[in-house]
Amino acid sequence: MKISLLLVDENTLFRKGLSALLSSQPDMSVDGDVSTGREAEQLSARLDPDVLLMDLRLAGISGLDIAAHIKRRHVQTKVVMLTAARSAEYVRAALQIGIEGYVLKDASLEELLIAIRSVVQGKKYLSPDVSGHVVDLFLHPEHSGSKFSQFDTLTNRERGILQLIAEGRTNRSAAELLCVSPRTVEKHRASLMHKLGLRNATEMTLAAIDMGLIERPGVFSRFTSASTMSDLPV
Repeated sequence: MKISLLLVDENTLFRKGLSALLSSQPDMSVDGDVSTGREAEQLSARLDPDVLLMDLRLAGISGLDIAAHIKRRHVQTKVVMLTAARSAEYVRAALQIGIEGYVLKDASLEELLIAIRSVVQGKKYLSPDVSGHVVDLFLHPEHSGSKFSQFDTLTNRERGILQLIAEGRTNRSAAELLCVSPRTVEKHRASLMHKLGLRNATEMTLAAIDMGLIERPGVFSRFTSASTMSDLPV
């Protein structure tokens, strides 16, 4: 029986290219690919995939939130995060919600295939670059600095709003995307700025970059096929 996969990533070209690569594997079947968290929840309920392969950064909501919701409803579905976010905060948060795999987008296709097959067998898989961070923090907890405490003080909604504001959205456009009132966004924005000691949108953007909520401008990750060496854009 083939491993059924559901892909979630905002970048259509990356998602479709990855879908083609995975579909070529004799033991895998990509049953769906979507770009938003809401679509992922809806399709997961209908398809009940073996593995949910998704990015951490989705418009308006963290991939961690979507993964947590889906895992509560579909405990048998394994979740593999495929992301450019390599910060220790995200790795730790992902492990706390019970994800089975964490793979970086600059990994090879061969590594991703190993990760998918490993989680289906009931194992955990972390890319070497991030597993080293986890081990270091376990052995040396004193290395966890203020970034951890800052990340943990924010609610999931505050993290989402920080991401949207850092991406250049106004309170109104963020509210429309989150289906809440602009006043609610303004309230959460004020709260997170107070918690982080921020004064303006520029400082919010820098904080979001520091926490791994958005990428640094001009930084592009690549997903490389080990056999063909073909690059897919993130």
